[in-house]
Amino acid sequence: MKTALYAGSFDPITNGHLDIITRAASLFDKVIVTVARNAGKSPIFSIEGRIDMVRETCNDLKNVEVSTFSGLLKDAINSFDADCVIRGLRSVSDYEYESQMAMMNRELNPRCETVFFMPSPKLSYVSSRMIREIAAFGGEVDAFVPKCIEAKLKERLQDNASN
Repeated sequence: MKTALYAGSFDPITNGHLDIITRAASLFDKVIVTVARNAGKSPIFSIEGRIDMVRETCNDLKNVEVSTFSGLLKDAINSFDADCVIRGLRSVSDYEYESQMAMMNRELNPRCETVFFMPSPKLSYVSSRMIREIAAFGGEVDAFVPKCIEAKLKERLQDNASN
């Protein structure tokens, strides 16, 4: 049984993330989506909220599990007994960063192989950061996130604006 690990902040999960998760689920026996606890970032959603959003949007994918992890990917591979890490590549700049990370992870843990997925062309420019910014200024994000996520995003940003 081949298991892939897809780690990210998913703040919020986007259609680009779902594209990669869906395609990975068709290739691997199991995909574990791990929502990162990253002290270097200031997420707008709690870790529990992000886990719930990923679960809700991946509910129909029976071989996808959702969890959380803090630490290094090279350790997560062992913790989840995964065969590889999945990473998305949107651009050349993503490739430069992600290839360095993949080589470092493999150096630190020879079991840590990385499989890169290119997003669908219509989603190649979508990022959570851009979605948060567009939504914060009242822009429409319905083409970039699932409907249930759009509602949660608008609600969260309205709560933040009134505080």
